[in-house]
Amino acid sequence: MFDTEFLDIPALTAAGGTVRLPGSKSISNRVLLLAALSEGRTTVHDLLASDDTAVMLAALRQLGCTVAQKGTTAIIDGLGGQLAQKQARLYLGNAGTAMRPLTAALALLGGDFELSGVPRMHERPIGDLVDALRQLGCHIDYLGQDGFPPLHIQTGHLTLNAPIRVRGDVSSQFLTALLLALPLVASRDITLEVVGELISKPYIDITLKLLARFGIQVQRDGWQRFTIPAGSRYRSPGDIHVEGDASSASYFIALGAIAAPATGQNGIKIEGVGADSIQGDIRFVEAARQMGALVDSSANTLTIRRGAWPLKAIDLDCNHIPDAAMTLAVMALYADGTTTLRNIASWRVKETDRIAAMACELRKLGAGVEEGADYLRITPPGQWQTAPIHTYDDHRVAMCFSLAAFNPARLPVRILDPKCVAKTFPDYFETLFSVAHAERNSIPVLCIDGPTASGKGTVAALVARRLGYHFLDSGAMYRITALAAMQAGLAIEPAQEAAIAALARQLPVRFSDGKVLLGEQDVTETIRTEEAGMNASRVSALPAVRLALVDLQHSFRQLPGLVADGRDMGTVIFPDAPLKVFLTASARQRAERRHKQLISKGISATIAGIQQDLEARDARDMSRQSAPLKPADDARPLDNSALSIEESVAQVLNWWQGLRPF
Repeated sequence: MFDTEFLDIPALTAAGGTVRLPGSKSISNRVLLLAALSEGRTTVHDLLASDDTAVMLAALRQLGCTVAQKGTTAIIDGLGGQLAQKQARLYLGNAGTAMRPLTAALALLGGDFELSGVPRMHERPIGDLVDALRQLGCHIDYLGQDGFPPLHIQTGHLTLNAPIRVRGDVSSQFLTALLLALPLVASRDITLEVVGELISKPYIDITLKLLARFGIQVQRDGWQRFTIPAGSRYRSPGDIHVEGDASSASYFIALGAIAAPATGQNGIKIEGVGADSIQGDIRFVEAARQMGALVDSSANTLTIRRGAWPLKAIDLDCNHIPDAAMTLAVMALYADGTTTLRNIASWRVKETDRIAAMACELRKLGAGVEEGADYLRITPPGQWQTAPIHTYDDHRVAMCFSLAAFNPARLPVRILDPKCVAKTFPDYFETLFSVAHAERNSIPVLCIDGPTASGKGTVAALVARRLGYHFLDSGAMYRITALAAMQAGLAIEPAQEAAIAALARQLPVRFSDGKVLLGEQDVTETIRTEEAGMNASRVSALPAVRLALVDLQHSFRQLPGLVADGRDMGTVIFPDAPLKVFLTASARQRAERRHKQLISKGISATIAGIQQDLEARDARDMSRQSAPLKPADDARPLDNSALSIEESVAQVLNWWQGLRPF
């Protein structure tokens, strides 16, 4: 996950490949609660791993439910409709799919509970659900503003002899919460009546189908009246699989519709959701087709290709796809006219006021936007602009606007707070970059060159982490190559030059969290030995190996960007890099730094001796015939003799920000 202040997405040009979706958030949290309330053990497969499911699982454990997790599988021993813990303070983040259903279930089961969340959760209305529960005799108090969390729930005195009335025009989660909770107290038939038009009906359909899987057959009279039969009781289905998230699929459906096909690829294939989906947002496919996308579907897959281009402007009632409809707002940037999205009033009470948020950020890109109480009208930019996209701690805003990187002006897009996607799709950006393509020279590279012990590796690694970019420690490449050759049984000598070069081109090298990985093998310490250094010198004398390693280093230039450190990154390997830094420090300062490192490892040395070695090495490096140590002509010198590592990193980042178009 990109846990960075911002993420810059370079201009993207094409896309192709296969995407495996995470599990549906709506299904995951419903299933977790149903499994916890049921009799018996439930094994949940393909569970979404996200912030929202994490807070639900934590709450269930607090309530005494036994949960065992391994990867995307959770084994839950149900409580049989009775709470093991009758008192708890539950923190539910910004997860409406946890707050609303748990409010209803705990109010009906009784106990002493406080439910709270992030500040935005305390701005999301829950009054209509509380009003409905109070009709039944539930005891619920507001701990802050009336109509909003946080809540204090105590045991009430239930009366179930009259229909329960609940508004349906603010959020379908209120009705879902009651449908999930009322079977716990169904000593007689219980009737729910919806007041006003029920929005987001497909989400209620998900609830009804999942209730049936757990033994509850709700009788439905249109979308206004629902009856839970007397004697209803939750029973575990044993095993249940969570579909891929159809709302998350919308970004990749849009990607296939927007992006030119990558060479050798037949569009975007999505696995985990398809024609048999029980999720209402699967109908996003219909809207995408209206805009010109070519979509083929099977029971559990979708394949999308660009059809009409530019896309066709549409005028659509989006009540049936409230979450996925946000993606249409960004697709509208690529349309042939003005697109109108109607009946989206529920956007205003989601993770943020999504109508206002989308309108603001679309305007930043140059779009014409008209915002109404329950609609959004978008006219594509006459001239594309770029800007930092504020995400409002809303995962869907972040994911939607990543698609603006396909703009015809070839401008990058900056997503602020990219980690907010963890709510439903923690690996979203990694997944996007696995199928999106950019022209190689548009993927940014920062080169940090300098002499031995100048701190370039430490500075480069920290800069890469701050930007969310890949990292290349070029100084380790010869050592890794020598190690791999030895492990493959290849003698490091001219007779094996071709074989070692072939090996070098395909080395599965990664640099992650300060570690050097060769495949799954951690070789961080192994390549730092004196023997490894000697073998690296012998490998570097083989011309074919040096050429192979140039190719391998070029392969590190991947989305969203790269920070490379070494002695010839800016002069030889990436001469087109937009930022080149030549990091220096006095030989004395470098010797003192190296001395501290050696002493900390229990290795005796003198500062004078180390300084002498460094000066001799500098002389050799600067006089080499191949790629001598020297700053690139356009490199920015940075003498960090008197700077801390953090100050050096800050200077590099400041230079980089000055080159960005934001």
